[in-house]
Amino acid sequence: MTSLRVARPAPLKPSRAPAAAVVAVAVAWGYLTLLEPSVLGVLQSATAGLLVWLAAIDLEFHLLPDRLMLPATVIVLAVLGLADPHLAAAHALAAMGTAMLLLVAALARAGALGMGDVKLGLLLGAALGASVLTALMIGFAAAALAGAALVARDGRSALRRQLPLGPYLALGALTALVL
Repeated sequence: MTSLRVARPAPLKPSRAPAAAVVAVAVAWGYLTLLEPSVLGVLQSATAGLLVWLAAIDLEFHLLPDRLMLPATVIVLAVLGLADPHLAAAHALAAMGTAMLLLVAALARAGALGMGDVKLGLLLGAALGASVLTALMIGFAAAALAGAALVARDGRSALRRQLPLGPYLALGALTALVL
């Protein structure tokens, strides 16, 4: 008889939650003052704060919690849908396109990309729309630079390590918001 392995759910908070919360709120507030005063600006500011929180979780646990990302994606698209249905449709397409792109990458090489990263792509597409392409380019470039730095420091043994991609995708998204 075989037993089914149940995946452990990702934690909802990092061990240094107070520090992560302060940084997340500061980032959300900062983006609120930088971005245009609109429904989209408020949603993107809130998403920026959530991305900091998610990055802290992924750095520590190498997991991204569906219980935070999926409801946030639905909220972003639902609120956008109420405010501007055409913009919501464009952002929904960006969300699906990003998730599909990351899913293909995850399936092409098992273990290189996790399903949490795919679902994070869904959130990024919902919040950023077409700017998600810029976010992905910046995020993957930052991850590649970090990987190269590890190889330079640790040699070939660094190639066996896994870097969490979420923080780099978050960095890409936070940068794309201000470009």
